[in-house]
Amino acid sequence: MSVTQINLRPWREERNARLQKSFVTNLVMAALLGALTVYGIIYFYDFQTDRQRARNNYLTQEIAKLDKKLEEIRELKRQRERLLERLNAIQELQGNRPIIVRNFDEMVRVLPDGIHYSSLTRSGEAINVDGLAAVNEDVSELMRNLNSSIWFGEPNLSRVNAQNAQRSFNLRVPLTKPKAEEADQ
Repeated sequence: MSVTQINLRPWREERNARLQKSFVTNLVMAALLGALTVYGIIYFYDFQTDRQRARNNYLTQEIAKLDKKLEEIRELKRQRERLLERLNAIQELQGNRPIIVRNFDEMVRVLPDGIHYSSLTRSGEAINVDGLAAVNEDVSELMRNLNSSIWFGEPNLSRVNAQNAQRSFNLRVPLTKPKAEEADQ
């Protein structure tokens, strides 16, 4: 006699349950893997952002240091310019000292007979001359001599007055600076 066995177990439900469990497990694993991937990407970008922030801060600090050094350099340049201006002023004063002596020496050289100076005053880049002359021609000769000198410009006669057989005159003579080779002659 043969015995037939009837499978009473619900094999389809078990198979469906097993497939569903496998599906849920795969779904959870995929979700975990997705979450880990997203977390990793976020962590990577945060890490890169922090690194870039650190670089930016470093650059900002270095730029601030360089700006400070640039300001120091500008201040040093301003000081240098002020010192150069002072040095030039001192050199000009030192250089003009012999010129003033030379100008007054030249005033004596151009003086014709018959004239004498009563006052010589320097105002800026000119000399004012007050003097007495015997005749008007002596004043003219003085003006020609001043004009032919390399140390003076063209004189400007402002007045001539006759007093007791003498001529009182006033003229203004601009000063010039001859070139070095002219001054040595």
